[in-house]
Parts: sequence; C-alpha cells; structure tokens
Amino acid sequence: MSTTSLKTEFAFVLPRGYVDAEGNIHRDGIMRLATALDEVEPLQDQRISVNSAYLSILLLSRVVTRLGNISPVTHTVIQSLFASDFAYLQEIYLRLNEGAHEVETQCPSCGARFALDLLSDETS
Repeated sequence: MSTTSLKTEFAFVLPRGYVDAEGNIHRDGIMRLATALDEVEPLQDQRISVNSAYLSILLLSRVVTRLGNISPVTHTVIQSLFASDFAYLQEIYLRLNEGAHEVETQCPSCGARFALDLLSDETS
C-alpha cells in the first residue's frame, strides 16, 4: 500500500500584488487544486450569462484560498487585481489543473527569468 500523499495546495507570489483599501500590498498566496464543483457551480451565476469572461474571476476566487493576510479571497479581490497578476493566476490555474506544472516566472528582486515547477516541494 502506497503512503504517497497528493499535494493539493500551491504557494505563489504575484508579480505586482493586490493593493487593498489601506494601500497594503499582498503578493504571496495559496491556490488549491480545483474540484469539479469549482468549475460547474459558477456557470449558474447570472454575471456569466452577461459576460462569459467573468467565469475566470469566479473560478479563481474559489481556488485562491489566501492572498497575503486576506482569506477567504473574494471575487471582489480577484477582479481588483492588476491585469498582469490576473493573467499570472490564470496561467497557474491552467497548469495545475490541466497537467502542465511548470510556469515561467521572474524574480521580483533581480528580474531574472526562470522556470518554476509548481509541483516541486524544493525551494531555491
């Protein structure tokens, strides 16, 4: 019998960060793997019938469990992200939930670009 556990939560750091009402920047967060319900339930939301692009906002608000000290992360937070951060979270979501687990990112300090394996427990 195997005792291997499945990793379901993944840390990330937003390129720019969410700026809250007090001016605090929240960059580090946690995203969990999506469930079937995460992908199906938002389809019942009326906002999607008006604008299908809103589905991404609802999906991310379900799977991003923490952003800085914000938890839960609501659709209001997700829709207030800078476009680059929103795109970054969409890329992570797709890679985590569709099988490709490597994402290209950039060091916020020095600007060096590198590949990051989202499933690796190793940190550099």
